Amino acid sequence: MEGNYTKDFLSANSCDNGAISFTVGENDDGKLLKVFLKITCGVSTRTFTKLKKIPLGITRKGQLIKADEKVFAGDEIVLKQVSEDNNIIPVKGSLDIVYEDSHIIIINKPASTPVHPTKIHQENTLANFLRYYSLEKGEDYTFRAVNRLDKDTSGLVLIAKDRHSAGILQKQDIYKEYIAVCTGITPEKGTIDKPIKKSENSTMLRIISDDGDKAVTHFERMDCFDNSSLVKLWLETGRTHQIRCHMSSIGHPLEGDDLYGGSLEKIERQALHCAKMKFFHPIDGKVMELCCDIPEDMKKIINTMNLYEINIE
Repeated sequence: MEGNYTKDFLSANSCDNGAISFTVGENDDGKLLKVFLKITCGVSTRTFTKLKKIPLGITRKGQLIKADEKVFAGDEIVLKQVSEDNNIIPVKGSLDIVYEDSHIIIINKPASTPVHPTKIHQENTLANFLRYYSLEKGEDYTFRAVNRLDKDTSGLVLIAKDRHSAGILQKQDIYKEYIAVCTGITPEKGTIDKPIKKSENSTMLRIISDDGDKAVTHFERMDCFDNSSLVKLWLETGRTHQIRCHMSSIGHPLEGDDLYGGSLEKIERQALHCAKMKFFHPIDGKVMELCCDIPEDMKKIINTMNLYEINIE
């Protein structure tokens, strides 16, 4: 279900002040610095360009090393932290932090909270709350959400604290597992392979269309009750509203999702929660597997079931 998990970047070491370092191996002996960093270490061209423009951005033994210089086995190449402007308004708010270190933070986002500021929501977003929290800790970093959830979808959001970590994470096929409550009794399991595009008649609605973008959703029914189904879902693609649109297309819209035909009788928002995430840590390369519990409004629908009983971990 979770595919073949492989890591294709060189692990790094954390240094003081947010810097990271890479140790050159035998296979990279004699390579140009720019080749070593971009190909072996996964440093993006944008990050590499930024580092070249700041004093001692890339060093070896404390000395500046240039892009066309060679690196040798055993060399420690240190990349300085790139400071950036941050215009997110800090707002005090509650954060359910599932995991945090110097390079990433994972937050269990509640429903009704947008991830990013928008024209409508300038302050009460996850980004605003995280900016306040980070400043209180004496940190400040650009908000880089690696995955995004709809305002009324709850669950895990992965945020990179630095440009390099964001670049590495964005290259990964991060596994995300969702829990939903759908209307009606769904098939026991299935795969929905239907292209999705934005409706011409709505700024929000997505529709199934042959000229849309490829979208693949896998699902498995975990239980059923009161003409509703508890469903586990995982995706091959990450289209906007993919789960909501796909489940509606097979006649089982999410409870509370009135945009796609769901009823508001049992819950007043789409009953969708990102409950599990698996990926390689962008610095040390370790496999990270995080879970978070289902929120109370969804628990009310499924009565006494909880995270362990529905086997998310």
